[in-house]
This record gives sequence, structure tokens and C-alpha cells, in this order.
Amino acid sequence: MSIITSLAHLSLLAAPAAAFWRLPCKTTLVVERADPIVAPGNVSGHVHQIMGGNGFDFEMDYADTQASTCTSCTVHGDLSNYWTPVLYYQHQDGTFEKVNQVGGGLVYYLQRSGPNNGKLQAFPEGLRMVSGDPYKRSAGDDFASQAVSYACLDYSKDATPETPGFPSVNCPSGLRSQVFFPSCWDGVNLDSSDHKSHMAFPIDSYNNGACPDTHPVHLVSIFYEILWDVNSFKDMWYGSSQPFVWAMGDPTGYGFHGDFLMGWDRDILQQAVDECTNDSGRVEDCPVFQLYPDSTAEGCKQATKIDEDIQGPFAQLPGCNPVQNGPGRASAVKSCASNSTIGQGKSFFTDLTSSGWGYQGCGTDNYYARALTGASTSQDSMTNEQCVKFCGDKGFSVAGTEYGRECYCGNSISSTAAPVAGVPGNCNMPCAGDGTGAELCGGYGVISLYQKCTGSTCSNAGDANGSKSASGSSSAASSSGTASASASPSTSATPSTSAASSRNSASVSLANTSSGNAVAKVQSSSTPAASSASASASASTSQTSSSSTPTNPTTGLPPNWSYLTCITDTINPRTLEKLAPYTLANALITSTSCVSCCASAGYILAGTEHGGECWCGTSMPSNTLEIDESKCSMPCKGDSTERCGGASALSLFADTSATDGTLVKREEQQEAKVASWIERDVGEVKEHMKVHAKRFTHGHGHGQT
Repeated sequence: MSIITSLAHLSLLAAPAAAFWRLPCKTTLVVERADPIVAPGNVSGHVHQIMGGNGFDFEMDYADTQASTCTSCTVHGDLSNYWTPVLYYQHQDGTFEKVNQVGGGLVYYLQRSGPNNGKLQAFPEGLRMVSGDPYKRSAGDDFASQAVSYACLDYSKDATPETPGFPSVNCPSGLRSQVFFPSCWDGVNLDSSDHKSHMAFPIDSYNNGACPDTHPVHLVSIFYEILWDVNSFKDMWYGSSQPFVWAMGDPTGYGFHGDFLMGWDRDILQQAVDECTNDSGRVEDCPVFQLYPDSTAEGCKQATKIDEDIQGPFAQLPGCNPVQNGPGRASAVKSCASNSTIGQGKSFFTDLTSSGWGYQGCGTDNYYARALTGASTSQDSMTNEQCVKFCGDKGFSVAGTEYGRECYCGNSISSTAAPVAGVPGNCNMPCAGDGTGAELCGGYGVISLYQKCTGSTCSNAGDANGSKSASGSSSAASSSGTASASASPSTSATPSTSAASSRNSASVSLANTSSGNAVAKVQSSSTPAASSASASASASTSQTSSSSTPTNPTTGLPPNWSYLTCITDTINPRTLEKLAPYTLANALITSTSCVSCCASAGYILAGTEHGGECWCGTSMPSNTLEIDESKCSMPCKGDSTERCGGASALSLFADTSATDGTLVKREEQQEAKVASWIERDVGEVKEHMKVHAKRFTHGHGHGQT
């Protein structure tokens, strides 16, 4: 149960006095030094995370937003762009490292019409505005200062008051940065020289009340919430102050700000302002809205156009921004020797048209029903060139790469697997055989698809790099995909399988307990490697990992837990029966954290797979096989020094103290502890709503408990 879903059941806790809705922006569109409001046509002074329509560009207007082919937010008719600066951690040696953003963000649309209940207006086409001041380094009591705040989240205890600057303690459940925008417009100007003067806060409060005579048009209010995974640095605090800094060199937090560029179909927005009167905050409860599937929004990406490292660690922040503590206003950087060239953008695919293969887009694959069911192979040397050659040599007309090292072949693409037109997708995993990391080979559950082509028909799918539509279409892509690959192979072919080769392996036997469950015990043997041990009929040609391969953790595990071995993951049933909710909520999986998650829920077995999946269990199928350690060499998404399994392979951990008696006891506790996961999720929602209770009333300030 996600927080967004749970809010539907708990919305009454907030007792809002006015209607509102939360627009989920599922992911960032792009992260780079771009800001078409403050620095149109130029490289921005600092790094931003940008959400919304892929019409976004370094210089743009309302028409450009309408040329978007997709949006990272979920409501049809909204192709706006929303952006804020990026958060960095400053190491004790002075270097900087980007803090990961949790998802994208929430944009609140609040229908607060003031004391006279005057008609609220939708944003005019072309409106753009900024809230907050990137040069601010001290607190203030004006409305612009009150509009910026932070929530330090810790769902294990009662909510704490929000703060105007960075909190001085770690936030175990994340640091949420928040900014409210002015809602009163002068009725004339769509922008101003400072990008603020054409807008104003209401007379009596930053978030509610009547508009001043100078800005008489009352618009719908918007408010951003962005969540940052600061807890990943919980053991790296030093000195007497907190270690985080905004991309513009702000260590105080007072300089946080947000930018908004209107891209709505104004008629749809006005209808929503007038008719979406439900106080639940759920976009699903507004009859005006049609929604994109989450997968479509999550797949809306745009290639970066500046060739520079924005992740770190590095000695100086991108844009050469020095850390300026204040309390006076920060000074602008006048010159920077770092890369400042706007290019064409890195490619999400490999151009193979000269070899007779055209890129079709990023499709969806299903572990239980593969998109391409012909020949397949998995190799540490995998590239898209290698995959299309492998498939072509076997007579297939469609090839696809996945998980960085897997290659699948077929002759057609089903409608359920086909790419969504105009949506680049999440095929962003570097090919295992490309040392530069620039070539991408699918991803987790998504597949980079190529089709045979000849002559003038040999081309790549349009907008594959996430840029705006050349045709200027005013609507985002449809959420329904159609199969694009249908050519027949020149010769028939059958799926390839690996040649049986003798090697040392081990069968995993199961010691039954009185409850019918089992504890894993590995028994060494020398047996042929059967192709049925793989989750697919793949030609297993993986190479032995190099000495730089990540290792299995030996410290930081719960008491009595240790790494056992690398095993196959079967399809039906799964080797470990429970996909941990932690997997769905946290993109920063490590083997250490996965084991802790499973142990806390009463399981005695834990396994990581594909670098980013966490599985828990109490027993395993009798046909589970131990395989070579090289098959479990994929780096964890949350820590590249740790191993997290591989393709159809689990890094298996176990509680070695589990005996028959303790296993029965833990099995009895299991259901209650799994239920506690759901209870904890609901508890998070309750705390979230308590913190925001006052925000949904006509009162002043941010809600506190």
C-alpha cells in the first residue's frame, strides 16, 4: 500500500477547509544546469531537477510545452514544467556528492479563493514565475521567507515542527523541501525582470487571503514537495553543523526556490479549479482528469544536453558555486571554467541503421511472459551491436537488450510489450560490454528493441531521446502502445540453449520441520549445469567477473545472518516467495539493507537480484541450484561495492541460527510482521497528514503537531 494510495482512506484526518489536489510527478524529466526562466538560452548557474513535459528546453515558451510528447506527471492536459535546485552532500574533505531524490515530487493545487469567495482563475497561457531566492542565506518573517520550509521526516516517532532552514539533525525517513508560490497576478504581465514582480502573495498570508489591488487576479495556488534521501549519509555527519548544501552553494537552506512554467490546457485547468471540489487531494477523485499510467509518467525522460558530471564526488559544485554561509546575501558567480556548452543531448539508444537495424523504443518485458521468445543469450560483453548480430545470425528480425547483459530475439512485438509512442522509457542501464557507460541496454523489466530494416525504411523511433516533438503536436503520447515489429525471419530458427557443461555445483536440499517448512542447507556435488535451472532458455555465456567485482557484505548484517551462495531464481514458484515492499519503495537497494528488511519481518532467508530487487522467504523449491558466483556479480543500486545477485540469480543470505524450533516460532510470527509493513505505511500517512493539517486550513504558517 503506497502513501499516495493510503491518503485516500485518511484524508479526513486533515479536515481541509478548501478543495485541493496533489499532482504526482513520478520522476524527474532531466537533471542538469537548465533554467529557461532565469537563464533563457544559456547554461544555468546551478543544477536543477526538472519535472513535467518533455517540451522542456533551455529556451522555450508556452507553444514549446504543448509540443511535449510525454510528461513525468500523471494528468492529461498538463504539460507544465516544475523545477527546483538539487541537493548535495559536502564531504569532510570538501568534495560534493549528489543526494538522491526519492521519486519525483508532489505539486499541490489548492483552491483558496480568499474571504469573499471570488472566482479563482486558471493560470494564463505563458505564465512563468519563481518563488524563493537562491541568494538568501538568513531567516526572515516576510511571506516570501515563510513560503519556504523543511520537514524532517521520521516515521518511527511523532512529527516534529517544520523549519525555515535545513534541520540540524538527520532525517531517517527523508528530508522534504517545500515551497509555496504566490497566487495573485497583476493581470497583465506573464513574466517580469525578476520573475516575481508580476505576482504577489495575498495580503494577510503567504498561502491564503485576499489579493492586493496591485495584483487583483486570484489564481489557483501551487506548492511543491520534494523528498531527498539524506538518511544514506546518516553515518557521515561531522563538525558542529549539518553537511548538506543546495546546488547554488547554500548550506543554510534559506535559498531554496522553485520555478514554474505554465503548460496546462487552460480550459482543462479552469474546469478542474471549478469542479474538482473533493477535499481528499486525490487526482483520481477529480472527474475532470484523465490519468496516465504511472509507468508512462516514469518513462518520460529527456537526454541531458550539457556534458558534465553532476553526480560527483567532485571538488566544486557544477557552475563553480562556492559555499556561502551568509548571513548576508550570497554573491553571484561571474565566471566559471567548467563546461558550459549546450549540445544535442546524449542518446538513449544506439544508432544501428547503418547495420540494417532501427531502434523501435523502450518496451516492457515480463519475467513470466517474455516480450521476445526466440533465442536468447546473456554475456558480460553485451552491447546492442552484439545482440542484433546474434539475433540476425539466427534468422530473427527483432532484437532486444535488457538488464545490461541480456539479449532476446523474436519476430514480432506484442501490444503489451510495445513501446509507448513518444515516451523514451526507462531503458537506461549501461551495456555490460561498453566500458564508457554511454551505450544503454534496457533495464529492470524494460527492453531496448531493435528491428531489421532496409533502405528508406531504416530509421529510429521518433523522439527516442526525449526531446520535444518536431511536429509541434499539442497532445502528449497516448498510453496505449501498438506492436511495431512484424517482419518475418528469412529462415526459421529455434531458441538456443546452453551446451551442457560439467562444473562444480551444489543442489540446495531442504531439511523439513514439523511445520512443513524448511531451512536451506547446501550440499556440494558435481553435476552438469541444466538449462532448466535458468528462468529463461538463455545461452549462458557469462564471463568470469574481474577482480573489481563487488563483494558480498560480511559486516553490518543482523546477528546470526551470513551470506550462503549464489542460486538460481525459478519462475513458478519463485525461489523466495515474498518480494519485499522495501523493493517497491526504495530504489537504493543493498544486500545489507535487504537482509535487515527480511529479518525484521520474521523471515530466515533473504536474497537480492538484478541489482535492485529484495526477496524474502522461509523455504525454497527442491530444484533450486547453486550456480557460479560470477552470476551474482551485479552491483547493488544503493552501493556499488556490494553484490546484489544478477539476471535470474539470487545472492542468498540466511539466519544460520534457525533450527526447527525457532523456524516454527518465526513462521508463526511471519504474518503479523508482514501486516506490520502495511500498518507502518499507514502510520507514515497519518504522520504526513498531521504535519500538513494546518496547511489545508485558512490559518497561517506550515502545519505542526
